[in-house]
Amino acid sequence: MKKILFSCAVIMISVSIMAQNSVNLKMNLEKNKVYRLSSASEQTIIQTVNGNQQTIESKTNNSVSIKMIDATAGFMVAEIHLDTLISNTNSMGKMTIMSSVSEGNIKSTETADVMSCIMNRLSKNALYVKIDFTGKVLEIVNSKMLSDLIMKDTSAIALTGPTASAVKSQIISMISDNSLKTMVEMFTRYLPGKQVSTGDSWDVTETSHSGGMDLDIATNYHLDGVNGNAANITAGSDIKAPANAVPMEQGGAKITYDDLKGLSKSNMTIDIRTGLIIEVKAKTHISGNLGVSGPGFSMQIPMDINSTSKVIALQ
Repeated sequence: MKKILFSCAVIMISVSIMAQNSVNLKMNLEKNKVYRLSSASEQTIIQTVNGNQQTIESKTNNSVSIKMIDATAGFMVAEIHLDTLISNTNSMGKMTIMSSVSEGNIKSTETADVMSCIMNRLSKNALYVKIDFTGKVLEIVNSKMLSDLIMKDTSAIALTGPTASAVKSQIISMISDNSLKTMVEMFTRYLPGKQVSTGDSWDVTETSHSGGMDLDIATNYHLDGVNGNAANITAGSDIKAPANAVPMEQGGAKITYDDLKGLSKSNMTIDIRTGLIIEVKAKTHISGNLGVSGPGFSMQIPMDINSTSKVIALQ
């Protein structure tokens, strides 16, 4: 009898341990509840132009709110607000601050004022997004309508010459469907969408669209353990430019970046009840050459990029 009781106890303990170490990691948001997340990053770019080393430092602070308004068997529909978008850049001693907190001025002759105006408009309009239960964005339903609204009077931009061309390209890139997907997936795209156990791994491959540049990111996630409602995950990413990356156009010059490659390492804590981030800390290194060409010239610009980033849930 004692042996039977002991065996039952062992089985129950084993089942309990297995339950603690196995978890269903997928998006599971409460309908009409608002969840808020914030990200902060610091980046240092060192590039060499005609033998001269240049350093560009930037800091960004973004926040987002997510509300699930409907769900089907295959995806949920969320109302997402890019609440705050702030970028501070120090380019060889010249400071530029762009912020959605400021209304900016589309007719200004200062690039920061024009971009702040666009960021302000973007922050004031909701994205309606279809997201599957891994956090992948399937569709931004109102992407075209939102783009038309934000771009409605960009013909009034008073900037001239190469600066005007570069700013208009930056605006188009920022509010493109792919860039908006990247902004959202920065906060959502990391889940396996299924039951996993401690020690299991899963892969996520995506293309990041930012600043006019496309980068393929292949990430391996590893479930290190489960502690209460928190899943602890480590991740490693290989980063490279796509084989047929579309060159950037800036000031009449064509910029290619096929040579860029990098690695990223991160530590994550995920709320298993919702599938949302509690905290993520990441370090990234990218290096390679930019190819810059235009009428009568062509050159290579060696580039080295180091960045740190952090995403946290806001109460």
